[in-house]
Amino acid sequence: MPLPDHLPLDGLSAIVTGAGRGLGRAEALELARLGAAVVVNDHGRPGRDGSGEASAGPAEEVAAEIRAAGGRAVAHLGDVADHEQARALVELAVTTYGKLDVLVNNAGILRDRMIFSMTEEEWDTVIRVHLKGHFNTTRFAAAHWRERSKAAGSPVYGRIVNTSSEAFLAGSAGQPNYAAAKGGIVGLTTSTALALAKYGVTANVICPRARTRMTEDVFAGFQEPADGTLDALAPEHVSPLVGYLASPAAAGVNGQLLVVHGGMVAVVERPRVAARFDAAKEAFTFAELDGALTPYYADRPPNETFAAAEVLGLKRE
Repeated sequence: MPLPDHLPLDGLSAIVTGAGRGLGRAEALELARLGAAVVVNDHGRPGRDGSGEASAGPAEEVAAEIRAAGGRAVAHLGDVADHEQARALVELAVTTYGKLDVLVNNAGILRDRMIFSMTEEEWDTVIRVHLKGHFNTTRFAAAHWRERSKAAGSPVYGRIVNTSSEAFLAGSAGQPNYAAAKGGIVGLTTSTALALAKYGVTANVICPRARTRMTEDVFAGFQEPADGTLDALAPEHVSPLVGYLASPAAAGVNGQLLVVHGGMVAVVERPRVAARFDAAKEAFTFAELDGALTPYYADRPPNETFAAAEVLGLKRE
């Protein structure tokens, strides 16, 4: 893609976790294209379930790609789910570039299983990498911005972009661990947004759809375009939104959840009350609840989940 007329992230530094492949790679390249100096973090394990030997290869390759295009980038191999390695990641950005301005949390793994078959280890591992990984990096980045703000006596520049999923919004039968972690990330983001606003920091969360190693099964039946046009599920549809949220232009966007894919961005409202029922006396009786709630749900259509083919305009093979 061509360079923009101006570089909105010029002079800023950024961390992107899970940036060796897929979405994270596209996001790191986009931030660099917009002028940011980037720390490319990836643990480098080959399995999407987090298995295999850690390798610096994926992170180093993306960092080299950024440098070859004229940008600035360093690689970091650490596991963001490890508290001390996350601390070292933030410290690397600060020591290399003088400060940290942008944190993009993207690292994740899958251990899919139905709830009645899932092991404790499968649950714990996914929660650890996704939710704890987001917390760890956020905790140290937040401390950095708070310290800088207190030293300056004024707000500083800080941006957090977290990664959730429509598995949290619509449910995903074979991913109770993943859906729970992604829901937790939304709660972490909104809490962080409130806590850090006075320091000049914003925190937002995206729900992306993209064809990556993580989603190869989900989108296996959707055709890629044969005419050379950009795949509606390409990660490059997601990365521009991350670049925008990382920029000064998004100063007024905070605590927001956005769904992004295929040339579309949807702003998701916080849950609203759909109906209210009041007890006739101090507390409900069973009969009252039965009389109010049973007809209410009987008149509502069955729960609907996101239909990817319909929304994206894709066709299965």
